[in-house]
Amino acid sequence: MKVHICAVGRLRAGPEKTLIDDYLTRFNRTGRGLSLGPVSVSEVEDRKGGGMGAEAELLRRAIPQGAVICALDERGVVETSPKFARRIEGWRDAGRSDLAFVIGGADGIDPALRGDADHLLSFGAMVWPHMMVRVMLSEQLYRAASILSGGPYHRA
Repeated sequence: MKVHICAVGRLRAGPEKTLIDDYLTRFNRTGRGLSLGPVSVSEVEDRKGGGMGAEAELLRRAIPQGAVICALDERGVVETSPKFARRIEGWRDAGRSDLAFVIGGADGIDPALRGDADHLLSFGAMVWPHMMVRVMLSEQLYRAASILSGGPYHRA
């Protein structure tokens, strides 16, 4: 199952990008034997200032046809890392070929796109900057692959 991170905004070089690249490389390496990955990152930017609606349209174009859509949203489900791993495993085992994680811009995800999501995932009640959400998601993807492979990274 290919994994796609579809996000509003461009991530510049810096510590966040270094972390994301490291975790996604680890995920790709660990996930390969699990039929997970590779991860692709699609960054979209609404240069015309159309707000959430325009961002949603750009995000929709980045999401592969038929993909499972998992939107990162403060109203979503907070779940443990093992539960997250099992959710990904379930989508893969159901024969889904693509999984798209959607990260909105400063104002969040357009309600219509959020409503089309197969799952809403939250990293807690707090709102996080998109670059931090990308770091946390990348780490959790690697952790999920490690859990599913029986690796030592996750010690809980």
